[in-house]
Amino acid sequence: MQLMAILCRPAIAVPEHVITREETLELARTLHAEHPQLPLALRLIGNTGVATRHLVQPIEETLQHPGFEVRNARYEQEAKARVPGVIREALDHAQVTVDEIDLIVYVSCTGFMMPSMTAWLINTMNFRSDTRQLPISQLGCAAGGAAINRAHDFCTAYPDANVLIVACEFCSLLYQPTDLEVGNLLSNGLFGDALAAAVVRGRGGNGVRLASNGSHLVPDTEAWISYGVRDTGFHFRLDKRVPGTMPVLAPAMEALAKEHEWDAADLDFYIVHAGGPRILDDLCSSLGLPPEATRYSRATLTERGNIASAVVFDALERLFSEGGADDEARGIIAGFGPGITAEIALGNWVAAEPDKDERKPAVPVSSPVSSKARNRAWQSAGSTSHAAERPVSSQPGDGQGG
Repeated sequence: MQLMAILCRPAIAVPEHVITREETLELARTLHAEHPQLPLALRLIGNTGVATRHLVQPIEETLQHPGFEVRNARYEQEAKARVPGVIREALDHAQVTVDEIDLIVYVSCTGFMMPSMTAWLINTMNFRSDTRQLPISQLGCAAGGAAINRAHDFCTAYPDANVLIVACEFCSLLYQPTDLEVGNLLSNGLFGDALAAAVVRGRGGNGVRLASNGSHLVPDTEAWISYGVRDTGFHFRLDKRVPGTMPVLAPAMEALAKEHEWDAADLDFYIVHAGGPRILDDLCSSLGLPPEATRYSRATLTERGNIASAVVFDALERLFSEGGADDEARGIIAGFGPGITAEIALGNWVAAEPDKDERKPAVPVSSPVSSKARNRAWQSAGSTSHAAERPVSSQPGDGQGG
């Protein structure tokens, strides 16, 4: 039997507190009325395309800074309260139990725990005591793609294994009221909070059959996305050159696809990290795709902002909620983050049995249809995302994050 690892339907959860773009802009005007670059910051925030974001605390509490110790304790408290629910849903989607999980990959860049959250989950949710643990904390937004790739590697080595991936990102807990650089003001209007979980099954299941994966580091870009670690906690640093990395990352995606004898410009679905609209626009431009090809990522950005490592899972869940793609449709999943690092996966869609899923297939069609024909279909179909509105296009250098 051919070995295959299938990425099953993710579970997504967002906190109950919501802030809109208009509220964010008004806060910026109020809190930074005397900032010499306020008009630029307002334009950048407006160009993110983010309409709403979810926060783990009410905005009044988010704007306060009680200290790094209190904030990190809040991260741990909220993670322990919210993560088990998304795990249970993800296990249900994959039709596996806690006893059948062999590895837990936990990704987060917005809080720190040692022992890792994986140890707490094994003890609290009754996973097997020999369940392997892989916490990933320093890949930022790329960690979602890295988690998928490491799960794929594990299931390739152990074909009967199942891997649980958990992403927990409370970006709002990194708000630093004393950081007044334009990049930080932009970040205050771009990032949101979310949790995600998904199972990669070594055998069985439906979703994305992982075919190949790879990583790419853009040389000499370590300082472009980073944390300054201070007494007050993590201070996010974002270089204005970050939006311009897609002309380098897109060829890396093309090269991986070519190794697998695929054409990255002729695939059926694209699940890509939504750091900002220009990143998505540049990807489409590089590959000759219409904006509609990245509609799942655009919808995530519009409704939830940049939710770091959880983006790829939220975008993938939107593909599932549309009914998925045709059986054996080809697609790509890519996360981008500090380094600058890209984590890229290729896969085929494995459809559910008809009696389990009666919904119609999504607009992406099976691979025999040419990209030119599919592009016409995407353009004529219009947006099929969950979004109430489409993200606005950015000006060069505007509204982007890692």
